[in-house]
Amino acid sequence: MIDARPQLGLDGEGEARKHLEKLGYRILALRFRSRLGELDIVAEDGSTIIFVEVKTRRSAERGSPEESVTPAKQRRIVRMAETFLLARGLHGRDCRFDVVAVDASAGKLKVRHLPDAFRA
Repeated sequence: MIDARPQLGLDGEGEARKHLEKLGYRILALRFRSRLGELDIVAEDGSTIIFVEVKTRRSAERGSPEESVTPAKQRRIVRMAETFLLARGLHGRDCRFDVVAVDASAGKLKVRHLPDAFRA
């Protein structure tokens, strides 16, 4: 049996990227990897660096996509963001943490953007 979750996640990230670009955000990195894990999308809106966690779900059976961004996941994202800022020489810039929830239950990907979803 083939696991379709990786492709679903990539499809959700693609929809999230398109959504952010329509808003005028400049994409700085996609799937930035560090020893701590992976940042889905790093973007820039004006002078603000935005770290975007993308969650895609086929159904609400296990809750909404955004509910899966737990406090523990948020702490890990913040640590990865610090790594990104240091690696790119961007430390000291204003930052924000957004969540993009992608609902794939209706056969079409529907995007919900939650700006400033959590704080560092």
